[in-house]
Amino acid sequence: MIKIHTLTLGSYQTNCYIVHEESSKTCAVIDPGYDPERILDAISKQGLTIDAILLTHGHFDHVGAVEALVEVTGCKLWMSESDWSQFSNPATAFLYPLANCDFTEVHFCEEDEHIRAGGLTFVTWRTSGHTWGSVCYACEDALFTGDTLFAGSCGRIDLPGGDRDAMLNSMERLAEVEADYRIFPGHGRSSTLKWEQKTNPYLKGLL
Repeated sequence: MIKIHTLTLGSYQTNCYIVHEESSKTCAVIDPGYDPERILDAISKQGLTIDAILLTHGHFDHVGAVEALVEVTGCKLWMSESDWSQFSNPATAFLYPLANCDFTEVHFCEEDEHIRAGGLTFVTWRTSGHTWGSVCYACEDALFTGDTLFAGSCGRIDLPGGDRDAMLNSMERLAEVEADYRIFPGHGRSSTLKWEQKTNPYLKGLL
């Protein structure tokens, strides 16, 4: 059974998720945006160690604790190559701040990538629109949507990497998913995919 612990961190109130199979002693950390000490403390209190960090996208408020966590734990880092490439782009450095970090365990997730961490399997869905390489991670009955899909809304598209047509395609994809999932977004409260399909105007073609 999947276990999900939520930390809401930093001035942008970013949701960081510590995720593991109930009996596992390892975990995945999704979008550690701030406060590495708080994240490590929460993980330690659960008696866990980090297998991997999974990033839904590369914005500063989702990656701020990555460098410290990788340095302390040596864990793997998973994200899209499209967003990774922005860390070395001077034009987007204010949004993508990992340019000077030297990670030896960076793995680029493609569509339908199966990632094993925390005793679980996370499946990557490419959902660009908020950024070039935004992804969601599906795991059992949970879907970690980053800044692609929120409860009642969707991610902004007016920052570098934002793309209206791509976001419309991502919203259409999510609107057509038949299985229900619990939605765990990058900001704000959780929801369910079925509820969002019924009520979220951005899953009905509005953007």
